Amino acid sequence: MRTVRETSAGGLVVDGLDGPRDKQCAALIGRTDRRGRLLWSLPKGHIEQGETAEQTAMREVAEETGIQGTVLAELGSIDYWFVTEGRRVHKTVHHYLLRFQGGELSDADVEVTEVAWVPLAELESRLAYADERRLAGVAGELIDQMASAPSEATRENG
Repeated sequence: MRTVRETSAGGLVVDGLDGPRDKQCAALIGRTDRRGRLLWSLPKGHIEQGETAEQTAMREVAEETGIQGTVLAELGSIDYWFVTEGRRVHKTVHHYLLRFQGGELSDADVEVTEVAWVPLAELESRLAYADERRLAGVAGELIDQMASAPSEATRENG
């Protein structure tokens, strides 16, 4: 069986970063699996030729959710294997924390069943995949750091 590598990027776009934590929400996408279950996850997609991972994250978030965001920080990468169409795929997905810039939720993307703003406190219970739940925890820590030292976080990530 042939092995191929795929690289994607995506992000956690957060609205309300300048306000109280209980008002902060993130845009998630819901996809229906083969069993008919709605699984919530972070938007992501393939890096196109000439794109950086950060550019891909912003583009994919916009395409899959209707929301525009700008990258604030790297959250980390997820690495996994799967088999499809007679080939083994080794996939790496780079994830970023994004600040909401504008737009309205839209599930126009054919790959997406539903989109929703989810309070940050509910992310870990909503996200279907353990690796993405871990990244949501990283995002929470970064947001706390930015809130406690806004000028320092801006210097490091801006």
